[in-house]
Amino acid sequence: MIVPILMRRFAQRLAFHPPATLRVALLLAAILAYGASGFVFFELDAKPELTFFDGLWWAIVTVTTVGYGDYFPTTLGGRFLVAAPLMFFGIGLLGYVVSLATSALVESRNRELKGMANITYQNHVVIFNFPSLDKTLRVIDELRHDEEFGHMHEIVLVDEDLAELPEELVERHVHFVKGPPARDATLGRANIDRATHAIVLAKRPGDPNSDALNLSITLAIEARTRAVRTTVECVEIGGLELLKKAGCDSIVCLARFDAHFIGNEVLQPGIQSVVDGLLGTTTSQQLCLSAVPAKARTFKDVIDACAAARHVPLGILRGHESLLNLGADVEVVSGDRVISIGSERLA
Repeated sequence: MIVPILMRRFAQRLAFHPPATLRVALLLAAILAYGASGFVFFELDAKPELTFFDGLWWAIVTVTTVGYGDYFPTTLGGRFLVAAPLMFFGIGLLGYVVSLATSALVESRNRELKGMANITYQNHVVIFNFPSLDKTLRVIDELRHDEEFGHMHEIVLVDEDLAELPEELVERHVHFVKGPPARDATLGRANIDRATHAIVLAKRPGDPNSDALNLSITLAIEARTRAVRTTVECVEIGGLELLKKAGCDSIVCLARFDAHFIGNEVLQPGIQSVVDGLLGTTTSQQLCLSAVPAKARTFKDVIDACAAARHVPLGILRGHESLLNLGADVEVVSGDRVISIGSERLA
């Protein structure tokens, strides 16, 4: 009972309010049919070999204003009753089609810039929250500069307050989804299920209330999919445990480092510049974490591998523990990662 009613309403909608593409298709079909049949009707006596498909070819060529000249009307009726109207209607139809295409492109572009489009990419990076243009640019530039990572992943920004994607982010080919980041509908539009990484920035740097928002975003992501690696920014040290319980993979808490930076900058002026250079991906030499070479059994093997790659070995990261300045006879185990300084991560 419901299906016939829906079918009838759908037919009525098409009949009284047809979409622009349907109107163009019907108008084009009518013009081509008129041109093809009229051409054959008036020209058949002079050219008995003409078929309807010849007339259709001539109508298409005429409507598109190409005019190959392989077929053309010679009769008075063919020229003034068929060809002339077809040429005028062809120009008008082309203008209408171009305007529709332009409007569709502009609307699609506006939807993308305003975050209304749905993301269809896979293996992309989703950045949640837009704290400031400068900070967002720094994060994106760090990711893009890594050749192994930056050129393989599209970047999607999710924010509920940003009205339109800034030009600087458009130039870096960043995509935008507008909406509350902790809502399942927004996560679906960002295609979070097919993403590889999720980066949750503090919405208001320095404001502890940002941790509550980041916690809700993390819970929403982890409840939907655990395949995405989440890296979350934390303002207060007290939020670390809650974020760990929420299931995020990495937590960056700047409050853990501010005292270290201040104290060491007082005791060793310039140490901040050293650390900044080592952590950046845009510098020629950076701090690298790499998998231990497959054949390495001791740290001596690691030293040799680093020397071959022009790296300076510092130690081993085992779980969450950094083992630095090791002896050459120290054994390495499965899961260890090499801490070194070099131009790029060890292959």
